[in-house]
Order: sequence, then structure tokens, then C-alpha cells
Amino acid sequence: MNDETVDRPRLTPKGARTRARIVEAAAALVHAHGVANTTLEDVKVAAEVSGSQMYHYFPDKNELIQAVIVYQADSIVSRNRRALSGAHGVEAWRNMVISAARRTKAKGGCQLGSLVGQLAESDPDARALIAAGFDQWAAAISDGLRSLRADGKLSSDIDPDDLATTLLATLQGGLLLAQVQQSPRPIETAVNTLLALIIGR
Repeated sequence: MNDETVDRPRLTPKGARTRARIVEAAAALVHAHGVANTTLEDVKVAAEVSGSQMYHYFPDKNELIQAVIVYQADSIVSRNRRALSGAHGVEAWRNMVISAARRTKAKGGCQLGSLVGQLAESDPDARALIAAGFDQWAAAISDGLRSLRADGKLSSDIDPDDLATTLLATLQGGLLLAQVQQSPRPIETAVNTLLALIIGR
């Protein structure tokens, strides 16, 4: 995904690094405290940039939040593609998901999914970016499942796109329950049960 608009001037390498630092700091703050409780001043301090730098790259909070959505989606898709690209892709994906939930006890929920309740109903532009992020996430999972099917480890009767949506929905629901219970058990149970039904884990 790319949130640069066509009329925005190309950034210098230094400018790109500064902008990336701002977005990374904002993403961490938003995930920890929520959109409403994260201010541009908070981000400026966390990113260690000046006020002029902050407002040069992000003249308003909406632009920054949109950049955060794109950043979170890109990061998630990249991690999923890496996990699913190896010989033991689905197993690696399962281990990645469950290890992350165990490490954090699902605190803050999903970096992308947690933004839905905060923005989807009130900000159409943000909703569209979140939806696009989920589409790319599902596509990454689907590509991994196609490889599994090509290796004969997934029934030809199962549609990879439908299964990817099912896995993603299971993941989101499991993370939500894990967040509420402050325990990784719901996500472990949900993912393990579904994979056992599909590929006989």
C-alpha cells in the first residue's frame, strides 16, 4: 500500500526517514492509547522531531492517522507473507500469531482491527484504508494457502480466498476475546481448532 498522493513532492532520503519515524511513533501511541487520546504533540515528542518538521509532513491529524493505517497494514501483510512463504508456511503463521498473543496477552488488540471501532463509522477515508488493509492481509493468507494446496496439503474443494477470509475472521474474533480476557487462550483455541479441521493439525 502507498499513501503518498500524486501531487506530493518526492521526499529526500533524510525526509523519508523523518517521516517514517513520525509514523512509527504515531502507530505505537495510537495502538497503546487510541486515536482520540493521541495528539500531534504526543507524536512530536515521541518521534523527537520539531514542531515545524511535524507539521511539514502532517499538517493535520487526519493525514497522520491515515499514514498510521497504511503503516500498520503494510507491516502486518509483510509479516504474514514472510511467515507463509516457507516450507512450513501455515505452521509458521500459526506460531507467529500465537507467539504474538502470548507475548502481549493481546493487549491493545490487533494493530489494524483495533482501529475499526474507532474510525470505521465516523471517518469514511479511514474506513476505506482499513478495508484495503484487510483485503491485502486476506490476499497474503490466500497466497500462502494456494501454495499449500499446490503441495497437496489442502483439499482442492477448499477455496483459498474463502478460507483466508475465514482465518482472518477467526483471528480477529480470537484476538478480541483474548484482549478482553487478557489471555492468549482464546486465540490459541480458535486458530488451532480451525486449522485442525482444515488440514488435520
